[in-house]
Amino acid sequence: MKFIVESEDLEDYLLELDVVNYSNRIIKDKTKELFNSAQTDVEKAKIAFEFVRDEISHSWDIQGEKVTCHASDVLKYKQGICYAKSNLLAALLRSQGIPTGFCYQRLMLFDTPEKGYSIHAMNAVYLKSHSKWIRLDARGNKTGVNAQFSIDEEKLAFPINKELGEKDYFVIFKKPNPTTIAVLKEHTDVLEMYKYYLPESI
Repeated sequence: MKFIVESEDLEDYLLELDVVNYSNRIIKDKTKELFNSAQTDVEKAKIAFEFVRDEISHSWDIQGEKVTCHASDVLKYKQGICYAKSNLLAALLRSQGIPTGFCYQRLMLFDTPEKGYSIHAMNAVYLKSHSKWIRLDARGNKTGVNAQFSIDEEKLAFPINKELGEKDYFVIFKKPNPTTIAVLKEHTDVLEMYKYYLPESI
């Protein structure tokens, strides 16, 4: 798969951002728990991905009540939608010097086009040991969703159905999409936000 990088400078994918706040104490404490200096970049990427995928609940799956956005809040409350979870995965990996960007898909929000579309967020991680970018989707597995850590063959949460208007965006962005972050910051009811206010395009 041919990715399009927003920046050729990998340092741009290591920057700390408002919502990717890896200097926050709760993030720093978690990185000490998850990582050690003997681990390879592949090991760290897999550990972080599986932690966010499995230990941070997707707000819709649990019918949560809290809208989270900043990586530290996602970790604190242990829940978030895909936009928020991708912020946390980026924070964990950027703190370890592993370049991490943001990628998107346009998906049906539920099971038919008539019920609308939404933008879905995931991460792209650059593994220096393999000199390649890989995409990882930590939204959280459930029946019908089985995203896995994989270097050679993508194992994402959702296949794209182009005939039904779904789309894969192959750009690896340095920062989260401003519209996705805005919707998190503008709402307090996560279920209402998820059903009615998620952006349909980037």
